[in-house]
Amino acid sequence: MSKDTREGRSGPGRPAQAGASPPGTPASGSPGGGPPEEPAAASEPLAEPGPPGESSPQDPVAEAFAAETMNAERLAAQAVPDYKDRWLRAEAEIQNTRRRALRDRDDAVRAAEERILIDMVEVLDDLERALAALPSEPRPAWAQGVVLTAQRLRDALARRGVTPIDTIGQRFDPAFHEALLEVPASKDVQPGTVAQEVLKGYRRGERALRAARVVVARSDR
Repeated sequence: MSKDTREGRSGPGRPAQAGASPPGTPASGSPGGGPPEEPAAASEPLAEPGPPGESSPQDPVAEAFAAETMNAERLAAQAVPDYKDRWLRAEAEIQNTRRRALRDRDDAVRAAEERILIDMVEVLDDLERALAALPSEPRPAWAQGVVLTAQRLRDALARRGVTPIDTIGQRFDPAFHEALLEVPASKDVQPGTVAQEVLKGYRRGERALRAARVVVARSDR
């Protein structure tokens, strides 16, 4: 082998390196024979990490997952009911319902009793009118039976708390008196008081079973 050939392979003054490319041959991966190029970066840039608790706007799956997690935590916080408050409310409602039922029952019973008592009062009115139409003397024999029947009705009404309403000379009370007429006051009758009773009234406790129909004295001023 000639000297020129040896110099062409290894170059003057330098030994040939193993694996070196011959002169004029471009290096692998470098089209111009220069140094090898770096591998190309990924076409899509990496998402920068955002603040804690926020997902990247480019990741809808992460956003949906975070939203579902927040909803689940919110529902879990609201899912525990206050059983004591519910029990107290239910107990109060039961007590109110029980009181309303008792009041309604008492009102119904009182209304039914008052209808019967008013019928008894009207029968008593008829008996008293019959007795008032009889002459004082001589009275027929059957009049004594009417007197006894009227007295028994008065006793039955009294046992049930029904008593006559005072009228003559009493101050007019719209809760127990029903004014039919006004007349001028006199020396014996003061203004605003009852001057005459047209129909007897009856009361039961603090309520009027039937208001008395009266004539009231008024002032001439």
